[in-house]
Amino acid sequence: MRTNSGKSPGYILLEVLVTIVILVIGLLGLAGFQIRVSVAETEAYQRAQALVLAQDMVDRIYANRVNAATYVMNDVGTSSFDCTTTPTSVQADICEWHTALTGAAEKISGASIGTLLGGRGCVTAGGANEYFVTIVWQGYVPTVAPGAACGTNAYGSETLRRAISMRVLISDLNAGSLL
Repeated sequence: MRTNSGKSPGYILLEVLVTIVILVIGLLGLAGFQIRVSVAETEAYQRAQALVLAQDMVDRIYANRVNAATYVMNDVGTSSFDCTTTPTSVQADICEWHTALTGAAEKISGASIGTLLGGRGCVTAGGANEYFVTIVWQGYVPTVAPGAACGTNAYGSETLRRAISMRVLISDLNAGSLL
């Protein structure tokens, strides 16, 4: 039996089925794309937070340049700091930086959620009057392992570790020259 279009009813059903399969494949591709965009957005947000935290410590070191060498410390964000005692200005800066790195400003059910995933910070000495502020955190997707030593082997796989560093140069005004 033929219809007005010249096709049998079975072919129409088959065309509808093929159309549905193509539509489902397209929607699954769109859902996968949305997931990748969400992960990329989160990674970008964490990188922006790391830059803010690194710049914060750079500013603190510049503000207290006389005591710049006392800021050198590894793995801030992992150990606890006693902020209840009356700390020196350097200890207070490191304590506040630790609080920011661990996201203690925002909590849900007692868990700190306000910043980087597994955020850690390091301040290391370079040459004379040269320091490096490094922030590391755990990413979501494997990529190339960073060259910075801060937080090495802390996130299971080195390809999940993210890092940014900022260089701090302190002028030596007593020597009569700027670095």
